[in-house]
Amino acid sequence: MAYIEAVVDVSILIPACFENPLKESAIGFLANALAQKSRAIIPITAIIGAYHIATRYLKTSKLTVKKVLEGILKTKSPALHPHIAPELAEDALNYAVAYDIESWDGYLIALTRSFGAKTIYSIDEQLSKVREVTVINPFPKEQLHKYQKYIEDRLEETHT
Repeated sequence: MAYIEAVVDVSILIPACFENPLKESAIGFLANALAQKSRAIIPITAIIGAYHIATRYLKTSKLTVKKVLEGILKTKSPALHPHIAPELAEDALNYAVAYDIESWDGYLIALTRSFGAKTIYSIDEQLSKVREVTVINPFPKEQLHKYQKYIEDRLEETHT
């Protein structure tokens, strides 16, 4: 992949891992990225993060999530980005401090900028405050609202 236009956030991977209102849209989006129909990369770290969030916080079956994420990895698509240079990690920390955001979000910004790209695909609205990048939610708003309600209800169930 010669020219990168965007980086995919973990928030795009998570809905593909279990039954929910965004699952089919997430799978379709990721399939296009993996087939290089879009010029987006998926950091391998996002796959690890998706497992952590889906299993620990959303209490999704570990085996189910593992199978989905292994399927993505087994594509061996050039869209899967494995590298984190120390300089990139340093930039990530600088963005995290400057914008008071998570270090993971700082990494997405640093990675996006390292490719000369301007877009991060994410449903994380907090990223929108970062002026160096444009955050695009690739999902229809109605589906996203249903997903957010589904997640709220699921989190409420796991805390009771």
